[in-house]
Amino acid sequence: MDVLFHRLAAQEYRDARRWYERRRAGLGAELKAAVEKAVERIAAQPDRWPVFRDRYRRVRLRRFPYALYYHIDNLDDILILAVAHHRRRPGYWLRRKRES
Repeated sequence: MDVLFHRLAAQEYRDARRWYERRRAGLGAELKAAVEKAVERIAAQPDRWPVFRDRYRRVRLRRFPYALYYHIDNLDDILILAVAHHRRRPGYWLRRKRES
C-alpha cells in the first residue's frame, strides 16, 4: 500500500522536525526515523490499530509526543491526515478532506 501525507500533515511533520533540530542537533533526524518507522508499520499492517472516531486510525510515536492519524482510502492508498502533538488542539485535523 502507498502511504501518502495530506499536505497539511506534511507541513506539520516538517515543522516538528525543525523544532526538534533547533532544540538539539540530531533530534530532528531522530523524529524523522520514528515517523518513518511508524509509516512502515502502517504500510505493513494498516488494520492493526483500532478505529478512532468511526473511520480513522492512530499510531503513537514511541519516543515523541506525536501521533499519526490516518485513513485507509481504498485498497491501494493510506492517507496520513495529521502528525499531531498529543497536547495541542485535539481533533483539529478532523476537518481535513481526504486528499493529499
